[in-house]
Amino acid sequence: MEQVVAESVSYLAVCQNCGARMGCRGTQALVGGRLRWDVESSCYACAEALAVCGGAVPAERREQMLAENGPARLHVSGPSATGVAMMRVLRGELGIDLNSAKAVARRVVNGEYAGTLPEMEHLARKLRKAGITAAATRE
Repeated sequence: MEQVVAESVSYLAVCQNCGARMGCRGTQALVGGRLRWDVESSCYACAEALAVCGGAVPAERREQMLAENGPARLHVSGPSATGVAMMRVLRGELGIDLNSAKAVARRVVNGEYAGTLPEMEHLARKLRKAGITAAATRE
């Protein structure tokens, strides 16, 4: 069984029950081969509690995670690192066309492709399953 990889951020929101400040903790995790976004919230005034599980990380929270934790990079090596198998994985996982996959592959090979640690580990696992030596690292 593969290890869960996760990153979290804390932020404030408005309580839908009373309008006061609500403390939130969002977590992006790679669980069972899937990326997910979970949020636990509780209101400081009325004690309303809420948990929302699954879904995609909102862009604002993703940027917050990158700012607070720093980006992780996807690294590949070996002869298959620039081949068709890598572009096939990138196209399938990122939902991009062939030209975009070529551009992303160049960025990966050059050590320039970055994202959250769960995102990069997700791609690294997919690439390893395709026979490509890949790792997600935070520098």
